[in-house]
Amino acid sequence: MTQEQTQAPSAASSGASATERFRSDKKAGASADPERVDLLAREVIGAVHDTIRRHKVTYDEYNALKSWLISVGEDGEWPLFLDVWIEHVVEEVATEHREGNKGTIEGPYYVPDSPDQGARGSLPMRDGETGTPLVWTGKVTSTDGSPLAGAKVEVWHADNDGLYSQFAPDIPEWNLRASFTTDENGDFEITTIRPAPYQIPTDGSCGKLIAAAGWHAWRPAHIHVKASAPGHELLTAQLYFPGDEHNEDDIASAFKPELMLDPQDAGEHQTISYDFVLDPETKAA
Repeated sequence: MTQEQTQAPSAASSGASATERFRSDKKAGASADPERVDLLAREVIGAVHDTIRRHKVTYDEYNALKSWLISVGEDGEWPLFLDVWIEHVVEEVATEHREGNKGTIEGPYYVPDSPDQGARGSLPMRDGETGTPLVWTGKVTSTDGSPLAGAKVEVWHADNDGLYSQFAPDIPEWNLRASFTTDENGDFEITTIRPAPYQIPTDGSCGKLIAAAGWHAWRPAHIHVKASAPGHELLTAQLYFPGDEHNEDDIASAFKPELMLDPQDAGEHQTISYDFVLDPETKAA
């Protein structure tokens, strides 16, 4: 299939896909302890009360918020809202104990069970896939430096138009999505294309918040990855490219300097080298 300009998904369709994916992949609330629910709910609601008192929120402002919250649900945008404005803090707290690589948010566009390409291979692409070809070499090790053979490296990212397969129409199911299994030395090599930056959907309730607050909707270009190995903690990360104007003001606040790549020109393609160090599960807090 030859790549053609694909229409960006609407907020409603993207939200519906993200909601369906979340419900099929995650066990929402399965481990919620009643005492923790009581503590956290009281503190979150209390923080809202404090904000209302401190800023003398009016009934007009309260009713605007109430209307907006209703619209977020009607538009199916709760996954987008939570992933963009809340998840990065949950990730920060959940991984602060780690000695290995820094991670960041998963985001709404992860799909499990992508096709395995072995230790060296390419992400599935359309004929004529546009974008700068990119060859990534790396290694997966434990915190003691030992290589992790058979580690799994899942990779997914947007195309050259900033669109994700399975969330935008008319893109093959596994386009720019694949898994890799490290060799006996923990090494892998991945061929793909350099992704483009993109705006999160702005035609729904989240877009209304962005417009009302005078924010921008851009995410810098990035490659998503999950690295895992038996007996080690799962690492979820996004890898970024130097020079992107929105690295420092990412709408999702997911950028970290430790996740910056260093692309090198190699003729008609670029090369990157990035390794992963995974924490043994015994180090979990």
